[in-house]
Amino acid sequence: MELMDGTRLLANRCKRRNFLLGAGFLTGLTIASQWHPVLAKSRFSSYPFSLGVASGDPLPDGVVIWTRLAPNPLSGGGMPLVNVPVRWQVALDENMKQVVRRGTVLATPELAHSVHVDVRGLNPERWYWYQFQAGKEVSPIGRTRTAPAFYSYTQQLNFAFVSCQDWQNGYYTAYRHLAEENLDLVVHLGDYIYEYGPQSGGLRQHNSPEIITLKDYRDRHALYKTDPNLQAAHAAFPWIVTWDDHEVDNNYANLIPEDNQTQEAFRKRRANAYQAYYEHIPLRRSSLPKGPDMLLYRRLTFGNLAEFNVLDTRQYRTNQPCDDGIKPRCPEAFDPNATMTGSEQEQWLRKGLDQSRSRWNVIAQQTMLAEYNFNSNPGVSVFNVDQWDGYVAARNRLLSFLNQRQPSNPVVITGDIHSSWVHNLKLDFNNPNSPTVGTEFVGTSITSDFPTAFIAPVQASLSNNPHTKFFDGAYRGYVRCNLTPKRWQSDYRVVSSIVDMNASVKTLASFVVQNGQPGAHLS
Repeated sequence: MELMDGTRLLANRCKRRNFLLGAGFLTGLTIASQWHPVLAKSRFSSYPFSLGVASGDPLPDGVVIWTRLAPNPLSGGGMPLVNVPVRWQVALDENMKQVVRRGTVLATPELAHSVHVDVRGLNPERWYWYQFQAGKEVSPIGRTRTAPAFYSYTQQLNFAFVSCQDWQNGYYTAYRHLAEENLDLVVHLGDYIYEYGPQSGGLRQHNSPEIITLKDYRDRHALYKTDPNLQAAHAAFPWIVTWDDHEVDNNYANLIPEDNQTQEAFRKRRANAYQAYYEHIPLRRSSLPKGPDMLLYRRLTFGNLAEFNVLDTRQYRTNQPCDDGIKPRCPEAFDPNATMTGSEQEQWLRKGLDQSRSRWNVIAQQTMLAEYNFNSNPGVSVFNVDQWDGYVAARNRLLSFLNQRQPSNPVVITGDIHSSWVHNLKLDFNNPNSPTVGTEFVGTSITSDFPTAFIAPVQASLSNNPHTKFFDGAYRGYVRCNLTPKRWQSDYRVVSSIVDMNASVKTLASFVVQNGQPGAHLS
């Protein structure tokens, strides 16, 4: 009942906003491959839409809508090994009266009875509502929005970016506030789940030991998806999602685990993790994993205003140098063959930036791109080599490309580090007078911890890093961004507490980038 009450509240918020929507009527039918007998009459042991609904990867004419049938979500889902017809519809109104698209899809055991419908034939830059039905049961109603027409003049874009939502560390109060923002889009930059077992002292507990099997990963995703605030944020806006490490294993690199697993065992674990990730995220069929491989990097365009290059810096990277950690850099950190993205993705990124016709070119990725010396002692430099500081040659290639080819207004958005930062990206970080070639906004976590003991040392080291314009490690939250043809503004929105479900939200700081002038300034 709590989930349905939250949906009604969301519908009321949507009604108050009173968006103007266009008309048109199309129908469609989508049927998945029939691997199992179809359940003639769908009856469920409990409410099957326990994990809510979501949408993602908006295009000018379409969007992916998602749900999963899971009457017993924390114990494998609770569905029989049969295909189940799921009806879906998309409407122009929150009451689902003006239906413009509808169809039926089969929820199959192979995908944990998840449903990914790539709805097409929609109008650009419009709000839509969507809903699913299985048997006599209906899902909550979700709201989504299509992208503006390709290269059309777009006056503004409002989005937020988030990352790092450790279930055990606190409540998702930030998502409750995010769901009430005036946004077109949410970008999630990784660590959607955490793989760890229960941790003593956690506000909420994980539902199993450290996850390894496909069932483990499915149940862990389901646990996170039961949160009503996360469901509300998914139901309010389309999301663009990429992963970092904890969707599989902390600090893994390609097929190299953190734990003492054989490569073959880790290959199977990665395949399990990727499979469950796809099953719980609104992604297109093009991202359906093939064993331990999954195509996640992609590009989405919003009129002539913004283009998002969404990176995957885990699946293809070489091993962290210097045995990982925060330490002085060893020669391996400068290896020209070391890579965060792999050569194919690196070339894809360069080509996309070079050919872009957008005013703002966004690189959505995981770990801090800017150099940062964490030691306040001028004589000794220490770096986090899991970040781009461990892949200096790869970073130099990107920054040199930005300097030489000068794509319009490159802005990097980053997660991972559970704290808030703003960096001017320098061609040469050792020379403060070096050209600024872009801007990086690093967002804090939704709940994941930034140790209090680290805050003072970072603050003490800021003077050694003049390109860093802002740091805060005390607060959790999200970054709200407003883009116009003339300026980009990032508002660091933080909650007063992650242990209080009624915590308030405030803007901690705001930074602006002016068109044609790389680098951020306090608003």
